Amino acid sequence: KLIIIVENNKFYGSQFHLMIDFLSQLISYQPKVNQASHSIYNTGFEVILASLLGAFVAQLFKLVGTLIFKREFNFRILVETGGMPSSHSASMSALATSVALVDGYSSTTFAVAVGIALVVMYDAAGVRRSAGRMAGVLNKITKEIYSHDTGHVPEHLKELLGHTPFEVLVGAIVGILLSFVLHGYLS
Repeated sequence: KLIIIVENNKFYGSQFHLMIDFLSQLISYQPKVNQASHSIYNTGFEVILASLLGAFVAQLFKLVGTLIFKREFNFRILVETGGMPSSHSASMSALATSVALVDGYSSTTFAVAVGIALVVMYDAAGVRRSAGRMAGVLNKITKEIYSHDTGHVPEHLKELLGHTPFEVLVGAIVGILLSFVLHGYLS
């Protein structure tokens, strides 16, 4: 029930003021678009992006490091394994951290992500590093065996396959920091 009293072109009544306020808000209403609902924020896509960015940023650090310390510009570094920092560690720690930010630290998906990240990091510092050392030994042996036979030189095995524990740690730190920055940027 709305009672409006008009006297000398003045309106009276508290409900009338409410109606005028409502109409003015309705006319000037502009829907607030929640940008987060239209983005990848807090979705699986954020987790995937964090993981991919972790690997890419780590590889970019390797490219810049090679440019600074060796004064070489070699794009092949972007797709090679080994070196500082570990892109595998950066990728997996970014993935695990992003899962924690999206699903929570007490979620089972975070627990699974941490488990997988630890296996990958252990592999980078352990198994692949040992394989790289073994490749170095095999390269020395074949060099000695075939030193007299220049006609047949076997293929040189790649020795830089794994990482030192420090390279793995730096990669993990890069991935964790990148996930927090990405999550903050998307929110």
